[in-house]
Amino acid sequence: MPSRAQMNGSLHIHNFYIGKLKAKQEQLFDSDPELAMLLDNVAEVLSEHAMVLADDIADMECDD
Repeated sequence: MPSRAQMNGSLHIHNFYIGKLKAKQEQLFDSDPELAMLLDNVAEVLSEHAMVLADDIADMECDD
């Protein structure tokens, strides 16, 4: 199992890319709505994984 530091790093990376995807999605919404929707879907999947990571980190903190 990864360490809490590794999981925190992964969570920060997820959040960074979620922000990048959302920003690009907003830029493309008018010019390429299909690509914007795809980016939104990818951001949603990353968001769900980030929530799982956050829950796992919280569980690890409670165990300590």
